[in-house]
Amino acid sequence: MNIFTEVTAGIKVSVETFYQPTHSTPGFSQYVFAYRITITNDSDYIVQLKKRHWHIIGSDNSHREVEGEGVVGEQPFIAPGETFRYVSGCNLNTEIGKMYGTYLMERVTDNKLFFVKIPEFKMVVPSRLN
Repeated sequence: MNIFTEVTAGIKVSVETFYQPTHSTPGFSQYVFAYRITITNDSDYIVQLKKRHWHIIGSDNSHREVEGEGVVGEQPFIAPGETFRYVSGCNLNTEIGKMYGTYLMERVTDNKLFFVKIPEFKMVVPSRLN
């Protein structure tokens, strides 16, 4: 299992991906992946995750963007030394794709907004690895 990690301003974002064969329909070029995000606050400040912005790219060079408030319906506060985890998913029309993006965070002490990089990660149907 691959884990992709990026650290920005003391905020560590790690991603693990999982192909979801029971939700996919390869005959109709529908491939579903789940990903688990772990956000660890190694900074000295309480932060709040305000927004997300994703780039989703298929191996056919298709590109779409997803933006929104928070993640999975939450705008979590993460104190120094704490971790927030969530699982979400993505559908692709190709067997291979990738995602990357940013979170907009806010430092609670001074309301300073800053972006945290979400590392680029690959989504691959396991049979394509042969």
